[in-house]
Amino acid sequence: MVQSMRGACILSTHRPPNEEHLDDEMIKMEVNLDDISGEWLGYVMDLLFEAGANDVFYSPIYMKKNRPGILLQLLSSRSNLNRMKDILFKETTTLGIRYYPLTVHRLERSFKEISTEWGSVTVKEGFLAGELVQRSPEFDDCKKIARQHNVPLKKVYEQVWKKFENES
Repeated sequence: MVQSMRGACILSTHRPPNEEHLDDEMIKMEVNLDDISGEWLGYVMDLLFEAGANDVFYSPIYMKKNRPGILLQLLSSRSNLNRMKDILFKETTTLGIRYYPLTVHRLERSFKEISTEWGSVTVKEGFLAGELVQRSPEFDDCKKIARQHNVPLKKVYEQVWKKFENES
């Protein structure tokens, strides 16, 4: 099943989420951390996602006095700014947060069900101006099949990709 309305590039603030559009209501937030444990970082990541962050990621950095540290960055809608700040200040060791506006160009998205010998996998497709430019099997579907049928995860992916090759 394909859920898609190809063709239109929507630029307004109120748009269907699967249409191609520019989202200019995003923020990027970041903090440098040099005195926090890895366990806490995982916990903070979970809290940020639960509070509505679109993405959270860490990068190793070197800070003042050549101290190793972690750069925590997140993307979120501007409407979640205060929630994100609250979590960062209360749950990390930071004394300051940098944040700035960001525009994200989101592709139109559609979803297909692909049958494998072990079950169905949802595949997300991305369209740029109506042209298919991205395709990705949903990891959670592939992982579930691999565990349930005791097959390597890469075999599940291989079968999904073969189905697409056979369609072409």
